[in-house]
Amino acid sequence: MVDFGAEIATRTLPLAGAHGGSSVARLELAAPAERISLRVAAADVAALSAALGVDLPTEPKTSASANGRTAMWLGPDEWLVIADGPGEIGSGLMAEAAKASVPHSAADVSHRNTAILVSGPGAAATINTGCPQDLSLAAFPVGACSRTIFGKVEIVLLRTAEDVFRVEVWRSFSTYAFGLLAEGAGDAAL
Repeated sequence: MVDFGAEIATRTLPLAGAHGGSSVARLELAAPAERISLRVAAADVAALSAALGVDLPTEPKTSASANGRTAMWLGPDEWLVIADGPGEIGSGLMAEAAKASVPHSAADVSHRNTAILVSGPGAAATINTGCPQDLSLAAFPVGACSRTIFGKVEIVLLRTAEDVFRVEVWRSFSTYAFGLLAEGAGDAAL
């Protein structure tokens, strides 16, 4: 018989120990967060917004933040909602979404994704190393978000400040994305 004792297995964070950047772009790993992929019909957006404590944006390329949560519009009936800190089973975003009395689909993607923060005056140039999107402030202002590509992988990109971006990427592609961002940060410094 196996004696598991008091030890509990812990999940290794993707990119643990990774570092990179340059004099114009800093790369940091975002703290673990709770995330749900949410689908709901337009008529029921208000009910889900109330249940989650953050208004689900209804315009393309927009996000909204409240109560330590950020909701990003990904499509006409699709959002990525992120809450600060890792969630616990039976609580958090999934439990709150379940309290909404409207039809919807919510999937916990907390362990599927990880996030890389890119900051500094060269942040946009660093991301443009692998992303063809116009990241000028006029085209992609603070609060803008989109599902896009970065090199060979899909990401969700959110501008949180004038020179700060959050790059949400599937953990299985995170080493590739971080490496390409590190190269881009070096190029942006030239």
